[in-house]
Amino acid sequence: MKEKIIAAAEKHKQLILDAERYIWKNPESGYREWKTHKYLTEKYRELGYTLVEATNIPGFYTDIDTGREGPTVMILGEMDSLIIPDHPECDKETGAVHACGHHAQSAALLGVAAILKEPGMLDGLCGKIRLCAVPAEEGIELEYRKVLKKQGIISQVSGKAEFICRGWCDDVDMAFIVHTTTGEAGRISCTGEGSNGAISKTVEYKGVSSHAGGSPWAGINALYAANLGLSAINALRETFRDTDKVRVHPIITNGGAVVNAIPETVKVESYVRALTVEAMERENKKVNRAIAASAAAMGARVTISDEMAFAPNRNNLKLRQAVRAAGNIILGEENTAAEGSGYGSSSTDMGHLSCIMPTVHPSMSGAGGRAHSPTYTILDPYSACVQSAEFQVMMVRVLLEEDARFAKDVLRDYTPPFTKQEYKDYLGKASCEFDAVQYNDDGSITIKV
Repeated sequence: MKEKIIAAAEKHKQLILDAERYIWKNPESGYREWKTHKYLTEKYRELGYTLVEATNIPGFYTDIDTGREGPTVMILGEMDSLIIPDHPECDKETGAVHACGHHAQSAALLGVAAILKEPGMLDGLCGKIRLCAVPAEEGIELEYRKVLKKQGIISQVSGKAEFICRGWCDDVDMAFIVHTTTGEAGRISCTGEGSNGAISKTVEYKGVSSHAGGSPWAGINALYAANLGLSAINALRETFRDTDKVRVHPIITNGGAVVNAIPETVKVESYVRALTVEAMERENKKVNRAIAASAAAMGARVTISDEMAFAPNRNNLKLRQAVRAAGNIILGEENTAAEGSGYGSSSTDMGHLSCIMPTVHPSMSGAGGRAHSPTYTILDPYSACVQSAEFQVMMVRVLLEEDARFAKDVLRDYTPPFTKQEYKDYLGKASCEFDAVQYNDDGSITIKV
């Protein structure tokens, strides 16, 4: 079967590599991936697939039924880009660029779809395979996503959480996604137990505008209030426990309109990352307290919007063993790394799926430079896309052959942190928007965190 998979990948190599180049040259940030959506849906339909589309946002899935009863395995490919205006190959109008390799995921998933259409590829398998193209993994442009929420288009800032709430995972038993990473070509790795979750924040400070030279005393400087808030957050860092892997990294997205007017409106975006939901919520309250107190110190008002952008991600141990088994077969033992311990401090919205089913998030080499930076590029698209597709098809075989022995073993020992309905309910309550400072008639101030 290894030789058949590699031969099928070679047959469709140009399809895969063309997709990588097209999506790289047409980068789109989260919930804007319409060119990518159109390109991919056309290619999937040309292969003979029937698609279920999200319609009002980019994204779709298709099911492959082996004809024999068994578990459903979902394979995902992310579509969204980052925004890095300094990247030499970014879109000059939007600053968008695929500096995290999601375009390679989408190309590889198209390759999986093409390979699985070849004769004999489903022989010996049972259950179903769901291929899912998903938007909006990167938690950026939070103001834009707030607008989509207010319009009723989305309920979640993260694409995978959105698809969970739409019921697209209700009949799925386990899931995996293969990210793109740096390193020697042709290597698959999954060396960690998981990674941080993150609460995403948008903060709007409201002051009073006035002439900055003629009557600054008549204004309330929202920028100074924000600066105080950032300083207060920095002063909190020594209170973060090392074991919680807390990361807080705010940016000012709007710092005032003109230099000769006291800034009236200042906007800040941030994450509060941590290894557990408990730690995320605990440290987020400290951050909110710092934000609110800084506004009160200046006499400003402040509105805080919090979203569960990323749940803590957990790589299922037995699925990591499946990664090793598939990697050993398709790439060789010397090119497979699936052990190791410890947790990373970055985040992925695969964490949402890991709250309701066994998941794993390995990485395939082929990229160069630093992720999320102007140096990022794809050095070896064959490794990042074609060999990734080969690995993913072999991963499916490891899970679903022999009456899905491996997949059933994964499920037998697994208890999800949430049922799927419990997690939908949790996501529905996890977002909030509130005014953090109230000025009372008696001159007192009430702070809400």
